[in-house]
Amino acid sequence: MPQNVPSFDELMEAAQRSAVHLEMRDQYGVGDEADDFNTWLTTGRRDTDPASEYWAPWVDMISRAVARGVVVRRARIVSEPVTDYIRYEHAGTVVNVAAGEQVRWLPRPRAVDLMLPGADLWIFDGTQVLFNHFTGVGEWADPDMELRTEPSIVKQCSDAFEAVWERAIPHDTYELR
Repeated sequence: MPQNVPSFDELMEAAQRSAVHLEMRDQYGVGDEADDFNTWLTTGRRDTDPASEYWAPWVDMISRAVARGVVVRRARIVSEPVTDYIRYEHAGTVVNVAAGEQVRWLPRPRAVDLMLPGADLWIFDGTQVLFNHFTGVGEWADPDMELRTEPSIVKQCSDAFEAVWERAIPHDTYELR
């Protein structure tokens, strides 16, 4: 990202009203999750301690945002039967929720008539869209993030997120298939 573009952490810390995240991949391969994911694959145990070294930075940032009145929502579009990675994400979502995020899941067949962006994204305060770029195997691409502020793009992405959110199933009632 160019130097004048704020980092994700700066965007989250600056959010005043909302931060929404749309995830549409069935598999991610980002390095900072590799050890935890491999442990989960081997043992079936997932780090769900909000104070752990793995989770604490995220929990602290989200908790601060929620405490200042930011509504943080995450929607995940998933194929069913779900992949091992989605099972892993689902197992850790208890921490996202404990930090203050609202999380919903949308089975892919229920999204077929929605017009969706071509990349995962975050929308901050309905004014900025941060696109997350991944390779085909789910690793961060170069560039890994792209910030857009054009009102037409923000509106398209916001409308897409809200359409997904409306149809998606709250985490506490979504059953993995």
